[in-house]
Amino acid sequence: MNRLGRESTALLAIAQRDLVKLVRDRPRLAVNLAFPILLIIGLGNVLQSSVGRVTGVDAVALAFTGVLAATLFQSTAAGMISIAQDRENDFTAELFVAPVTRFTLLAGKILGESLVAVFQGTCVLLVAALIGVRASPGRLGLMALVGLLCCLLGGAFGLAVLAATPNQRTAMDIFQFFIIPQYVLAGVLVPLHGLPRYLDVIAWAMPLRYAVGLMRSVFFAGRPGYREVVVASPALDVTVLIGLTVVLLGVGVAVFDYRERHR
Repeated sequence: MNRLGRESTALLAIAQRDLVKLVRDRPRLAVNLAFPILLIIGLGNVLQSSVGRVTGVDAVALAFTGVLAATLFQSTAAGMISIAQDRENDFTAELFVAPVTRFTLLAGKILGESLVAVFQGTCVLLVAALIGVRASPGRLGLMALVGLLCCLLGGAFGLAVLAATPNQRTAMDIFQFFIIPQYVLAGVLVPLHGLPRYLDVIAWAMPLRYAVGLMRSVFFAGRPGYREVVVASPALDVTVLIGLTVVLLGVGVAVFDYRERHR
């Protein structure tokens, strides 16, 4: 088998492993599906009586776009926690015996977790359609491309944050510290307008903000209330998403490689 064939086989094998783990871990699957759905239905309808009446925007659709982007981002990022588990079980040491690059192994990990996130995102889309959130096929296609960027950014973010963690418990604590503020400061449920200066600066530093912003730009393009729900230009969101993904992926691979070499 040539070099490209070995790399492709290894990448797909790692991705398949994560999918199999998801199917077998039914409690995790149930919780990961229930949480975004409850946010959309519950908080979306609660916000409709306040935000929806003031802006004229469908608050359920507003919550849907933010939660969809956040679900794809968070699910892929959270899946990278298993890197710490694999390190504790010495599974990573066994993987590195294989004649493939470490980048391929980590890319396979991100691909697998992205597929898991896509499954969850598809379920969110179906539930949103059942409660009346509609989008044309063309718009759904664009949202799928944005969703792919959300997954890749989430995987790169999770890798960069968690690559150096010594164990799974520490990884989970660190992950919560970096994720929870983003739900508040990325505008997942409501657009962020008129924040105090110091909070606005912190909010613009949140990677998830650009994923949410781009998803809303695509969904609300040409619809009433577009200017009320979209904070930045789609071009800026795309540029930052791609740039951050490349940078975080490079940092994550470098940190992980260094960590494994100096265990």
